[in-house]
Amino acid sequence: MTDTLDNSIQQNAAGPKKASGDSGSVEQHGLADQIAADKYLESKKASRAKGLGIKLAKVSPGGTV
Repeated sequence: MTDTLDNSIQQNAAGPKKASGDSGSVEQHGLADQIAADKYLESKKASRAKGLGIKLAKVSPGGTV
């Protein structure tokens, strides 16, 4: 899904923001809105990841026994 969203943002950035013709007119969402939506979806995906992103480990001091 991320690849298709990235491709969509790239295509929309390369194309016109607004187009009109005989059959009507079309306007895309702004680039800032698309980037905000991408950031939102990525943060949502990251929050679903298992774990907190930290690892707990037991530390034992080295030395003579």
